[in-house]
Amino acid sequence: MSALLFTSFGCADKSAIALDAQENLENPKGAVDYYNDALAYEKSGDYENAIAYYNMAIAIEPNYTSAYNNRGIVYEELNNKEAAIADYNKAIELDPNFAIVYNNRGNAYLDVKDYKKALADFNKAIKIDPNYALAYSNRGDANAKMKDYKSAIADYNKAIKIDPNYLKAYNNRANAYADLRDYKKALADYNKAIKIDPNYAYAYNNRGLVYKEMGDYKKALADFNKSIEIDPNYALAYSNRGDVFGATGDLKNAAKDAKKACDLGVCALLKFIQSKELLQD
Repeated sequence: MSALLFTSFGCADKSAIALDAQENLENPKGAVDYYNDALAYEKSGDYENAIAYYNMAIAIEPNYTSAYNNRGIVYEELNNKEAAIADYNKAIELDPNFAIVYNNRGNAYLDVKDYKKALADFNKAIKIDPNYALAYSNRGDANAKMKDYKSAIADYNKAIKIDPNYLKAYNNRANAYADLRDYKKALADYNKAIKIDPNYAYAYNNRGLVYKEMGDYKKALADFNKSIEIDPNYALAYSNRGDVFGATGDLKNAAKDAKKACDLGVCALLKFIQSKELLQD
């Protein structure tokens, strides 16, 4: 049974929300008011109203680039990738040098597994803004998805050089090192991620996997326990801890964790145990 590594792939750039009234709009008053209302709804997680108010802003000002970008971000939150990409396309049509929108469209392409288009957009964002740490990190994610781990690491290196406390870049670079079986460097990066954020459950889970691969089950269990302590609903951590219990012959706890993980949506370990007729009542 293979363990489950967590990689936080892709990230939309929401900093464009600050560009509201700074744009050169023909009808700024009403459009900006609706934009700001939409922004408030977006921040509160009320995505349906956010879209309604972005719609109203765009109805007044059809060339409101940031409104298209932000509506695209909301569509992504609603998992409507097609609508998100359409909005990013319109924003790029209005402003072909808007690096943030290329990053966001690249992120949407990453989500739908169109990695070549994702790479092209991240490349464009970086060309426009060579110090765009998020775009480098996201391009690293795209390269990792394509199993080009060396290129992914180079991108994470650049992101970290620009932002030395870039938590996600350390986590994902560590994952790339782990995929290359360079466990020493992977552990160093997970340790750094945990130092930046001691409550980053994903890094504990991932470090636990590396310890498991190294045969250090005691440290692996300690990390999975910590990950679950931070996030009691972290399905992957239960599955991975159950995997270690199984590897050490503790079938009762393995089955318990497998059931818990499956209740939370990750059923691979439970299916494996059932296929091997290892499940105990």
